[in-house]
Amino acid sequence: MKKTATILLISIVIPLMACVTLMPTGTPLPTPTDIPPLTNTPIPIPTTAVPVEPTIPVTQTEVAMPFTLTSSAFANGQSIPTKYSCKGADVSPALAWGDPPAGAQTFALIMDDPDAPSGTWVHWVIFNIPAATRALPEAVPTSATLADGSAQGTTSARSVGYHGPCPPSGVHRYFFKLYALDATLSLSSSANKNAVLAAMEGHILAQAELMGTFSK
Repeated sequence: MKKTATILLISIVIPLMACVTLMPTGTPLPTPTDIPPLTNTPIPIPTTAVPVEPTIPVTQTEVAMPFTLTSSAFANGQSIPTKYSCKGADVSPALAWGDPPAGAQTFALIMDDPDAPSGTWVHWVIFNIPAATRALPEAVPTSATLADGSAQGTTSARSVGYHGPCPPSGVHRYFFKLYALDATLSLSSSANKNAVLAAMEGHILAQAELMGTFSK
């Protein structure tokens, strides 16, 4: 037992003596006084102001009102009164619309029935309506040229001016389509729907639509 303790002590002491001999003679061991003391010197804070991005003012843009077409005779999607059909006085209903986009010079209006048995039937073609106009009165005359310079074209019935709904059977839809144009159309007053559509190509600024139904 004593022999084992002696061997263990020797195994610890010999490595320690080797470490001591490796240090240069006269080298003092560091003492706590060799470590620089901590100071309470405050850390300088930059006083230069950080530049702030300028705020860009937000300007409110004017919201354009939608270009709509209405009638005092019927609401969109509702039945057209008999007065405006072949069973009544067969006069045109009053129509009104809002301001068109800037640059509008004339308006054009087409009324047709896509439910006709023989294909779309054209009931009214009117164009070169002055840009200052905001309504058409009831019972627009069926003359080729109106007092304000508007021109009325030829319908599917080969007549000039408005002719009202007159379906052979069932419920038909009648579309009033108003176009705001940036030009005056160079057409004769006898121009039909296809001629007006071709002349309007590339000149339509806005379009509004009103649909009414009718059955006999």
